[in-house]
Amino acid sequence: MNDSVRRIVEDVLSSHMTREVWSGNFHKALPVSLQTFELSEILPTIFYMFRFGDRRGKGNFLETFGSKDGTPSQRRRSATIERVAERLAVAGDLAGFDGEVEKAILGDLLLCFCLENVRHGLGRDKQVQRVAPTHYMANWVDLPQHATHLRYVPEMIVAMLAGQDGEHVEKNSNGKRSWFTVGAGYENNVLLRAFSQGISRGGWLAGSKTSDRFDEEISVSLDQLLTIRLAQQLGKAPDKLRGKDAGPISNQRPIAENAARNFADDMRRFVRAYADPAPRHALVEMLESCIAVGLTTILTGTVDILLRWAETGVVPKRDEQRPAPLFVDCANGVDARIRARAEQSMDDVMRRMERFSMVLMALRLLDYQARNNKKIKKQNVSIRPYATEWINLLGDLLHRRHEQAQRIHDRLEEKAENLAERLEEDYPETARILADDVNQSNAVWRLAEGLMTLMGPKFARGHLMDMIDSSLLTGRPNGLAEKRMETRTTRSGDAVTSRRRVVRSIVFTNAVLDHLVHLHLLPAGNKPGVRVLSLRQFIDGLRKRYGFHVDAAPPGMTISNDLLQRNRAILERRLRDLGLLVGVNDAEAMKRLRPRFEPAGEN
Repeated sequence: MNDSVRRIVEDVLSSHMTREVWSGNFHKALPVSLQTFELSEILPTIFYMFRFGDRRGKGNFLETFGSKDGTPSQRRRSATIERVAERLAVAGDLAGFDGEVEKAILGDLLLCFCLENVRHGLGRDKQVQRVAPTHYMANWVDLPQHATHLRYVPEMIVAMLAGQDGEHVEKNSNGKRSWFTVGAGYENNVLLRAFSQGISRGGWLAGSKTSDRFDEEISVSLDQLLTIRLAQQLGKAPDKLRGKDAGPISNQRPIAENAARNFADDMRRFVRAYADPAPRHALVEMLESCIAVGLTTILTGTVDILLRWAETGVVPKRDEQRPAPLFVDCANGVDARIRARAEQSMDDVMRRMERFSMVLMALRLLDYQARNNKKIKKQNVSIRPYATEWINLLGDLLHRRHEQAQRIHDRLEEKAENLAERLEEDYPETARILADDVNQSNAVWRLAEGLMTLMGPKFARGHLMDMIDSSLLTGRPNGLAEKRMETRTTRSGDAVTSRRRVVRSIVFTNAVLDHLVHLHLLPAGNKPGVRVLSLRQFIDGLRKRYGFHVDAAPPGMTISNDLLQRNRAILERRLRDLGLLVGVNDAEAMKRLRPRFEPAGEN
């Protein structure tokens, strides 16, 4: 999209309205930026938000480990594993790393356990991009450099886990109880407590950025010790976020209320039960898988809800919200027939995503007009923590059920006509979309489609696909999806054309299976131990709670019974191989799941 088109849109809509709608997001429905992010980066940022009750700003990583000279870009590139290892070796907190060979070994340990290079690169001379959540003290390391690179995902997760009311996530007072307290110390937050081995607060000011102390008498694993030593070199935790992006943590939660509450419940139960008995590396892998499952169901659930809203103008009630149905390739791509069905199922979701982008544009247009309407503003409709009531109001405007609907439709009709006139000569196709009131009488949809055409495919589809891949941890050892390039050949007469495209499929990696089995074995409420859970109950639970279909075809798909039973048999075999399934014979009732880690008792 060239700047001249953007200027035309600004002339017609106004620069202020263009800034509001020229986006791919609508935070009242899904409070994240629909762009790529690294899911493995978000836990340290979540630690910081829970600990201090603020969004994380600038810290001392670049000043400590980067070059003192050069441009900001050159200084960032100079912060390498090699420089970090050199600084830690000189500091003397890690004995035995004085020689060059020993420093190289220290660098490899840092790269293996604590830090990661940009674009997942190897070597000790690449720019360090992210820190691993091996210990609570990772929140002292301000990586990535800008918290906005995480697309507001940590803020949304903190809001869902804290479960507060009000406009913003507030620090918990002493009288308020919560499993995920905010700004009240790591001792009262089950997630922080799980990662804070050996940490105590020094000094009288609990909220001080330097008050966390490590007890040197406490024994910790090597990966945790490396993170602690790294943080100690920085001297303090980062300051809170300042500047144009500053502000408190928003308490906006996704419109997919059922999926959001399920995610918060999954995190609470899983962390309470397995934070102590599970080895740290396994715990982190399973936690990231838990987040991937939650984000995926929230994202696909939001898509389903808003597509239904586009037809009716009403957000389904929580008990009517259902996860998007997805067929799972339990063979992880080894069986071509199962993989093809899983890719077909994912393609159905992708097609719905294309319509979803235009629905978000319609919401942004209506939202802008409603917020600038005096009579609607007087209604004081609540948007936090859930914007259900507000989006229902926008639905009434869309379907002309509100007293101010005609006035808003007339304004958008005028803007669509004016924009069509300005674009008629250079962009006739877009002008035709904007002016075609015969096939589409609703000006909201015409203007939304026209603007999405002008913004281009990257806004309409590209950014959204990046968000999906990031949420699914696509291609990662603990992810939920795989993707590959597929070439399709078509023949028309004597002409043969080939087209390459990316296809995705939902899979269950070992870490995902580990997480799902251990989670579903936990009894309801606060009962200790594990419950009796058959394989049949487990598979049914996955379908009902997350929409993951293993031995049943999603609605609208036809899959042979033989293929469904083969997919189930592969899942059963993998669970046995992982030590998660036992059975003394072939009877279904005797096939029961069991945990590898016994859940901890209540504390």
